[in-house]
Amino acid sequence: MLMKHWIAFLALIPLSAGVMAFEGGNPQAGQQKAAVCAGCHGSDGNSPSGQFPSLAGQHASYLYEQLRFFKSGQRKNPIMQPQAANLSDPDMQDLAAYFAGQTLRIGVADKALVEQGEQLFRGGLSAKGVPACTGCHGPAGMGNPPARYPRISGQKAAYLVQQLQDYRAGKRSDYPRGKVMQGVAAELTDKEIEALASFLSGLHLGNQPAN
Repeated sequence: MLMKHWIAFLALIPLSAGVMAFEGGNPQAGQQKAAVCAGCHGSDGNSPSGQFPSLAGQHASYLYEQLRFFKSGQRKNPIMQPQAANLSDPDMQDLAAYFAGQTLRIGVADKALVEQGEQLFRGGLSAKGVPACTGCHGPAGMGNPPARYPRISGQKAAYLVQQLQDYRAGKRSDYPRGKVMQGVAAELTDKEIEALASFLSGLHLGNQPAN
């Protein structure tokens, strides 16, 4: 029953609520503007540290949305909020276009965690009413650009762990999708989060720049 409630709630989330549309952006201009991002996210969007997400190959519509959320304060982060504060709308569009066009370097999953992680990703937790991640993020973890569900395949495992823990603790709740993720993460144990994050970090399917 709980899973049916999640599916119904997802269907009710408006795709354009309160967010301006991504209109394209200039990736060449974005590359110049991205110099300040390199320290945390890498010059080509492949983060050198699991503390920060890789942006390469992420959907431009999602990157643009998140920059707007940081700028408005709808998403809280002590590093990103000051960085986004002075960005203009064209700046955000250009940065999103640049990073979306870069190729993500996929990591290597822990073999001991792959089976459990894949089961969670593809099958969810039926006993707890938690839907499979594929419902929103796709069978290859490539996300859904029109709905602004992010690509999660190939993302840094440590970053994914932190985000799932933040959702579970109620520290991240941006946008209606955040409420969905809070409910999902609330049912996951630390070991399940670790397994899911490890599996996703090594998921090679769909390893190509986002459109």
